[in-house]
This record gives sequence, structure tokens and C-alpha cells, in this order.
Amino acid sequence: MAGFRGIWALVSTQGASSASGAGGQSLASEEREIIEGMRAGDDRAFERLVRVHIGPLHAVALRLLKNDADADDIVQEGFLSAFRNFDSFRGDARLKTWLHRIVVNAALQRLRRSKSRAGQQADVVDVTELLPRFADNGYPEHFHQPWVQTIEELATRAETREQVRQMIDKLPDNYRTVLILRDIEELDTSETAELLELSPGTVKVRLHRARQALRNLLERELELTANA
Repeated sequence: MAGFRGIWALVSTQGASSASGAGGQSLASEEREIIEGMRAGDDRAFERLVRVHIGPLHAVALRLLKNDADADDIVQEGFLSAFRNFDSFRGDARLKTWLHRIVVNAALQRLRRSKSRAGQQADVVDVTELLPRFADNGYPEHFHQPWVQTIEELATRAETREQVRQMIDKLPDNYRTVLILRDIEELDTSETAELLELSPGTVKVRLHRARQALRNLLERELELTANA
């Protein structure tokens, strides 16, 4: 197989392909062909892998890192890792999930390093302080309407879009990542659990707590804005 940099340069200058598959080909059959080609050392298979997955991978990296240059670096690092270590892909997970795991883990590592250097952890809230509190009679101290909108739906409202982004950024990484993958990237529980190497139950608990914390943060922010 030719060098990674040459293939990457070719693909990155020509752009990504449609996610629907070449010529109407199903994603499942295209994925099988890519896997077989990669295992056979076919350069064209790696080109197809990049074209199909670069868009979604860049989107999730950008949501996690909030910086185009950092997202570009992480995605390139992710594809380089996949290129060098494709023999480790056993097929237990979908190719998409395997690639997402590489990029998400790399993005989280960079986040931890950058926050450690910049001392940004002070901006992260304590989620436990934002969860419902219960009175002595066992009932919640405050009642909320059920959460019926996804974060993505809420973020489409111009008046709250920036607040949503800012409040999501205040969540600890283990909650923020689950929230982004489930409510923004729209992965299902099993995909998110597999990607983050968590149990589905843990994903559900973290998502529930992240939504509650985000709701309380937003209510505080909107109340402050209204009273300003």
C-alpha cells in the first residue's frame, strides 16, 4: 500500500463523497468492499474509507474540540491510526463505530491535555449540584416538565443556540461526550456504549443526568438574561 500522506493529500483535496454510497450502493455493501480492500492493501479502499467517513468524523471532532484546526489534526491522526492499525479491526463493531472510537478518544485526550495546561477545569460544573433534590417526604423539591426536545432541536432556536453551546461546554467530559453523541450526533444507546466502551445502562444514566444538568444550567442562564 502506498504512503498515508500521499493518499491523504489526494483525498483531502478532492473532498468527501456522499454518505449514501457510490452510485446508489448500499452502505453495508460499500463497507464490506472497503474492509476487504483495506485488508488486501488496496490504496483505493483507503481513499473510499476517507471519502465516506471524513465528514461525520470531522463533525464530531469539531463538536468536541470547538476548533477547526484541532478537529482537522485529530481527524488526520485518526485516519493515520486506522491506516497503520487496520489489522487490529476484527469486525466486531461496524467500521463507522471503530473509526468514531479512534477519533473521539483522540479528541478527549487532546481536551484533557489542553484543559490541564490552560487550567480550564474551573469552568466545569459539578453535575451533582444540578441534579434534582428531594424533600424529606421523598418528593422532588422542584417539578419539571418532561424533556421532550433533543438538544439539537433546542439549539435551532436562535435565542438559545449560543447559551446551549456554552452550557454544554460547562459539563464534565464524561457527561458532555455522551450528550453530544446521543442528542447531537444522534447515535443510539448501543452505538454510544460501544464507542465509549461503557455499558448501555451507564450511557442512559449519564445522558439523563447530563440533560437534567443542562436544563438547570439553561434555566439559570435564561433567568439571568431576562432579569438583566
